[in-house]
Amino acid sequence: MKKVYTTAAEALDGLLFDGMQIAAGGFGLCGIPELLIAAIRDAGTKDLTVASNNAGVDDFGLGLLLQTRQVKKMISSYVGENAEFMRQYLSGELELEFNPQGTLAERMRAGGAGIPGFYTKTGVGTVIAEGKEVKEFDGEDYILERGIVADLAIVKAWKADDTGNLVFRKTARNFNPPAAMCGKICVAEVEEIVPRGSLDPDKIHLPGIYVHRLIQGDHEKRIEQRTIREA
Repeated sequence: MKKVYTTAAEALDGLLFDGMQIAAGGFGLCGIPELLIAAIRDAGTKDLTVASNNAGVDDFGLGLLLQTRQVKKMISSYVGENAEFMRQYLSGELELEFNPQGTLAERMRAGGAGIPGFYTKTGVGTVIAEGKEVKEFDGEDYILERGIVADLAIVKAWKADDTGNLVFRKTARNFNPPAAMCGKICVAEVEEIVPRGSLDPDKIHLPGIYVHRLIQGDHEKRIEQRTIREA
């Protein structure tokens, strides 16, 4: 099975359709699938539901899809760095489903593991619990959260081999593995594709069975917020 493609547009060919749900990896601007996001923008696919911890910034990452009004709904934890997101949400143009960070990660992981739902204490008694089933375990209330199964997962890794085994670096490992798991189809972009057998099996973070298509590319690696000390 061929997994390695030349460009992001080629890797996404035949996978995109209006109204689809996409799970996108990344944490802030760390480990975001920037090349695939740009290719989705260029394809013009619209009415998207995107599950991702962040919504990018105004001119980078998922912010590009917000600029072009291609996103209908965001399922996110933190969206505070994107002024266009705020404008669209407050004006009623964009639907938002807030999730606690751990809940969002577990919803993705559960979907990828074939688990349709799970109970958690996080969010009990808050707006997060509105409209959700509440069940008591050992005298305490828990709310039911549904696993996420996306039409497409897009992720960014550090290294891969041609079978799709992925290695992530540091914070990029937070959301990329569960996002990859929950997609019916997963497309990954990486900094380097190495020969088969050269990755240490004990250091593979996501087995290639989850990855269907793969590209290698150059990445901007933008810093979301730069904080420095005075000299």
